[in-house]
Amino acid sequence: MSHPSHRSYLHSLLALAWLVLAGAACAAEPAPDLVLKGHLQGSDIHTYREVPFEVPEGVNRVTVQFDYSGRAERTTVDLGLEGPDGFRGKDGLRGWSGGSKQVVTVSATDATPSFFPGPIRAGRWALLLGIPNIRAGVEADFTAKVWFGHPGDPAWLPEVLNPPLRDQAGWYRGDLHMHGAHSDGSCQTQSGEARAPCPLIFTVLEAARRGLDFIALSDHNTVAQANDLRELQPYFDRLLLIPAREVTTFQGHANLFGTTEPLDFRVGSPAVPDWNALLREATGLKGLISINHPIRPNDETCMGCGWTPKQPVDMRLVQAIEVVNGRDALSPAYSGIPFWQAQLDKGLHLTGVGGSDNHDANHQWPLPGGSSALGMPTTVVHARALSMAAILDAIRAGHVFVDVQGTRDRMLELAASVHGRQAEMGDTLVAGKGDKVRFTICTTAPAGARVEVLVDGNPYAPGAETTIRTPRQTLTFDWTGDGQRHWIRANVRDASNELLLVGNPVYVEGQGAAPPS
Repeated sequence: MSHPSHRSYLHSLLALAWLVLAGAACAAEPAPDLVLKGHLQGSDIHTYREVPFEVPEGVNRVTVQFDYSGRAERTTVDLGLEGPDGFRGKDGLRGWSGGSKQVVTVSATDATPSFFPGPIRAGRWALLLGIPNIRAGVEADFTAKVWFGHPGDPAWLPEVLNPPLRDQAGWYRGDLHMHGAHSDGSCQTQSGEARAPCPLIFTVLEAARRGLDFIALSDHNTVAQANDLRELQPYFDRLLLIPAREVTTFQGHANLFGTTEPLDFRVGSPAVPDWNALLREATGLKGLISINHPIRPNDETCMGCGWTPKQPVDMRLVQAIEVVNGRDALSPAYSGIPFWQAQLDKGLHLTGVGGSDNHDANHQWPLPGGSSALGMPTTVVHARALSMAAILDAIRAGHVFVDVQGTRDRMLELAASVHGRQAEMGDTLVAGKGDKVRFTICTTAPAGARVEVLVDGNPYAPGAETTIRTPRQTLTFDWTGDGQRHWIRANVRDASNELLLVGNPVYVEGQGAAPPS
């Protein structure tokens, strides 16, 4: 669930920045490519009307927002969509919603329920209008706004398809890694006597039960689940469903979020010689790439699970690293944190995230084989809104911490300031030699836990009390810059030294420092 602001230091510092970001996001909504208008009158009752429009070459999605006047007089207009060869043509009727939907979309991967996914061919398409009722002497007008999608468009465009579930800045909790029937997720059958591919609805219901704000459905090398998401999202109006896939190769796995476009995953083949080729293609899709469970075996026990590229990888093409996968924070041998911190030491700004890697939403933790329950860990994101665009933008920006045990209320906020400049996790401050940077850490965690401060991965004694004694505790300390590049972050550990919360860094750049390599 979205966490209250607690009137925190961090929120007050950054409120203006969030308003600017939100305004920029609103301005990004593209105008429709076509606006179709028409007029109806009483004599149109019990008739059908085609409203033609041309779909140009290179389009991969057609989205229609339809509205009409006269509802107060009981006018009713049903909406359908025909492909380029008409009702009985090759594509035929692409769907019929009656009067139940005002926004419909069709693409090769997904479509609004009651419409069919499939190729989008150029040519003459048509809206098919049915008029079951319009009274004698009554007139009505209709308007259809039409958007054409193109390869490389983010999955949330046009935003009429994905309006924010909550249009306010806050902390949002989610799970970025899970599997269902569209890959290798399985659960017990209705009889309990066997296992079967687990229907996606169980994953979504469990996420809602756990109070999560968002989940990413990340099946292996497929976005077939995107069509199910079109059906489920309108009902789950408090849980954001993000299309994703786990790009699964023989040389490592990575999640790609925010696009349903095809991506060739065959790393090591002539078509995709190395990870750099794949990452460059992913960049063109405007998605977000996160390397999954980088410290894993890569053998017959876990095919390709470890990050083992045969050629050097340009890590500037990566945005995030799954630093906590399931319960691996309990196992130093599998923890992704050292791998992540090694990238930070190189000057890269990669966001640390977490994911349960759940394969059975119906089974509660602990699962057989060490798998994790849905939402454990939870990735907690400070975003301008609960929308796909806002969540992914916040992850790119590093405004994230990981709640290892997947609670509903633990918090970790890190803010820094110098010479009136402000930063939170993921942001960069410039501090010259001798500059005092003021850090503020606000946390909600169990009594007896402690805050751990790290500078370039090394423990740092802040000279202030780090043991948590109150439900909501604030730690403030000064750190003196030396004119060099550093990254500074915080964790929270319990009394037995187990990780509870993993924070992303504030980056400090010395004046005149060279850019990251």
